[in-house]
Amino acid sequence: MNDDAIGVFDSGIGGLTAVKELNNILPNENIIYFGDTARVPYGSRSRETVLRYAKEDIEFLRQYKIKMIIAACGTVSSMLGNSSPVTDMPFTGVILPAAQTACSSTRNGKIGVIGTPATIRSAAYSKAIKAISPHVKVIGVPCPLFVHLVENGYTNRDNKITILAAKEYLEPIKAEGVDTLIMGCTHYPVIKDIIADIMGSDVKLISSGAEAAKFAYNCLIENELLSDRTEKGKNTFYVSDSTELFKENAKSFLGHTVDGEVFGSSIGEG
Repeated sequence: MNDDAIGVFDSGIGGLTAVKELNNILPNENIIYFGDTARVPYGSRSRETVLRYAKEDIEFLRQYKIKMIIAACGTVSSMLGNSSPVTDMPFTGVILPAAQTACSSTRNGKIGVIGTPATIRSAAYSKAIKAISPHVKVIGVPCPLFVHLVENGYTNRDNKITILAAKEYLEPIKAEGVDTLIMGCTHYPVIKDIIADIMGSDVKLISSGAEAAKFAYNCLIENELLSDRTEKGKNTFYVSDSTELFKENAKSFLGHTVDGEVFGSSIGEG
């Protein structure tokens, strides 16, 4: 047993979808979250820049007593591929957990993937899916506006701007007849209702952040690292930009107001 915290990082606030799931399935665990809100989004950056940011994010989390790290960022996960920047404790991105669930969920062998331009360009989801199920057809489409729309609160189910963007992005995937769609960026579940309305009820939507949290749960059990505390764990949040803006926007991801302390950090400035 281990009472150290689970470290989670993301380019912004999208990784809170992983935190939300962690709170549901591991309510007694402490979580330390870092959101690099000063440099969001990562999806439009070069590979070298993304990997440098990821290294800095991991180093930030290592200041604290942690027992596992989750890269709750689709762009970082896609750039890392099968490699792990952490060797002394369990580590996971969001690619493999989501790919495994998608492969077990598809009925017709057609899986769609939406993500940032960097994630889709890397073909990381396609490679992971093909490694599990070689005959599955993967259709990937970049959705560059989604992160900006979510970060700026354009998340209501009837928001005309987000609906318009979503239709343009999703109609080519829908036309391919996919029955499973990976939301390959942790921001996207916030607009899940809009995506579901366009894709239809027959298409299963998979949240990469939630799947990473489930993967972490199993990983902690396998490594005998679960906490044995009986009281509820606490969340501590660090962001590289405005703490007030983070608190305001976090509600959409967590489903409630922030239930932990929020601190500003100088990492990510410039």
